[in-house]
Amino acid sequence: MSITILHNPRCSKSRQTLALLQENGIQPLVREYLKDPLNTAEISELLAKLGLEAKSLIRPKEDDFKLAGLDLKTSSEAAFIEAMAMHPKLMERPVVIHNDRARIGRPPECVLEIL
Repeated sequence: MSITILHNPRCSKSRQTLALLQENGIQPLVREYLKDPLNTAEISELLAKLGLEAKSLIRPKEDDFKLAGLDLKTSSEAAFIEAMAMHPKLMERPVVIHNDRARIGRPPECVLEIL
């Protein structure tokens, strides 16, 4: 069973999601995506596993959103993906990946759906 959490240890929801997994006897591979960012291909694959468009994974309130010149209404899918690869803190967190499925841990209990 391969389970990965895209984790930011400074984020309370990310810490709660990791703890929830561990409380359920799961020791996931922890990828601190701010230190080890996803590339555009990995983000595209992640979006497919989530079943989401890129703008649903992006954090528009981050300063990097404006710096990247993004607009939720007019920016392309490719622009959002490229921005998340260049500015990883734009990506919503945490995300748990289990085989060909993934869930955003907001609230943390959502990730249990894919286990």
